[in-house]
Amino acid sequence: MEEDLQVVPSEIEIIKQDFEKRNSELEKKIEQLEEEKLHQRLDVDVQKLETKKLRKGKNKAEKDLDSLKTNYKKLRLLMRIVGLGKTSE
Repeated sequence: MEEDLQVVPSEIEIIKQDFEKRNSELEKKIEQLEEEKLHQRLDVDVQKLETKKLRKGKNKAEKDLDSLKTNYKKLRLLMRIVGLGKTSE
């Protein structure tokens, strides 16, 4: 008799349980996506910093090269003025 008296969940209760289960799964998925989004933003920030660092290094290297070229031209000019560039007679 007790078995007959057990409450059978109604169709709406079954739907509600399915909904809650699906909702919970979707909430977990949303959390995962938000975490991935955060990691991707961090990756982008790191890439931007690395790019900025590389640009600064490139600019410094270009300035150093320009300075070396200028110094080389000055040296060549001084060598011509002093006569070091001529062969001995």
